[in-house]
Amino acid sequence: MKKSHFFAHLARMNLIQRWPLMRCVSSENISEHSLQVAFVAHALALIKNRKFGGNVNPERIALLGMFHDTSEVLTGDMPTPIKYFNPAIAEEYKKIELAAEKKLLSMLPEEFRDDYAPLLDSEQINQAEYAMVKQADSLCAYLKCLEELNAGNHEFTQAKKRLEDTLAARTSPEMTYFLETFADSFNLTLDDIS
Repeated sequence: MKKSHFFAHLARMNLIQRWPLMRCVSSENISEHSLQVAFVAHALALIKNRKFGGNVNPERIALLGMFHDTSEVLTGDMPTPIKYFNPAIAEEYKKIELAAEKKLLSMLPEEFRDDYAPLLDSEQINQAEYAMVKQADSLCAYLKCLEELNAGNHEFTQAKKRLEDTLAARTSPEMTYFLETFADSFNLTLDDIS
């Protein structure tokens, strides 16, 4: 039986730090971030179904959230200002991400590749489902900004403004509901939320 390094690579998600250009009060790695994205994406799907007549699979959306940054175990986390500095860089980075996704898939035993491709390969991921994961991803980055700012770290002031624009561009009724219902708690202390 051929050995696979797939899960050994995924285990390294906790070594990839997010916000590499920012001074952080609390560090965050892509493993932690992916779990939070899965939680929020699952909530967005439930909100869409229960409040706005949607018909999406919350468990599937959560699973996509868990896997959404796995390619970064091979690429690292490219800071957003660099990744989107201009369209040419963004396009090239998408190619790098796709190559990393394909490399991760190739690490799996062949009989499991078709099972993981719709979770890892951006060319095979359902884009309507993935849009909800991208909303959750942006929401989680915004919540991180709130946490950092509330800890007195003004390094996140511009990132918060940029993410407010991103959230406005990706808005949906379920995202608005999430922000109105859950986001303000990130401005409070532990005593306030207990």
